[in-house]
Amino acid sequence: MDTETVTIENRNDFAQWAIERAQAIVAEQGGNLAIAARDMDESAIAEAGNALGVAIAEAMLEVFDGLMPGEDE
Repeated sequence: MDTETVTIENRNDFAQWAIERAQAIVAEQGGNLAIAARDMDESAIAEAGNALGVAIAEAMLEVFDGLMPGEDE
């Protein structure tokens, strides 16, 4: 996933970011999970489910890192 910097100044900005990020994650990872489930491929379901979880965790860490003052990478 491409990453761009977004400035979150208020609750509405955060809500908009969260909605857009969730849509991107579901579009990419959720589709893979749905295809694996349709095909009844247990190993692909596990792999796609794990990738979905990783994408969600990375998004949460991304926003958390942005909330930490003075923490540059």
